Amino acid sequence: MGASVLAIVAAAGLVVYATRSSDSDVEGAPRGDHPLCERIAEDYPDELLGESRSDADLPPGVAVWGDETVVLRCGMEPPKPTVDPCFQVDGVDWVLEEAKSKDGSQVLISYGRDPAVEVVLSDAGPNPGESLVDLSRAVSRIRQGRTCI
Repeated sequence: MGASVLAIVAAAGLVVYATRSSDSDVEGAPRGDHPLCERIAEDYPDELLGESRSDADLPPGVAVWGDETVVLRCGMEPPKPTVDPCFQVDGVDWVLEEAKSKDGSQVLISYGRDPAVEVVLSDAGPNPGESLVDLSRAVSRIRQGRTCI
């Protein structure tokens, strides 16, 4: 392998390393360092679905409750209009991304807010909808520009 190829491989490894945490393999969002992500993080609940929020070293914009029972990634690109189900929880529109929801987990993304917030709820929780009530309080601090309902 030539030196330039090794340099490219090493640089790619650094990019992957920078978006991953040593304690978790949850990737950060593309714009996780957006100032609004830091602002709403102040309102994340300490507990969701009976699970404590992890204090692990996570990428910017990421919050995790329990053993990844709930994973939040702020800094996502806002979704385009979609035929996926959309519903409102405490003033925040959420789209259920059916194509990404697999193996009992649900992937939801805030609609009409920039940056968008993605929430992955594993099947471990007894009532995953309850977590959206608590998270919507924080996400509502990002101005809504469009509605899906």
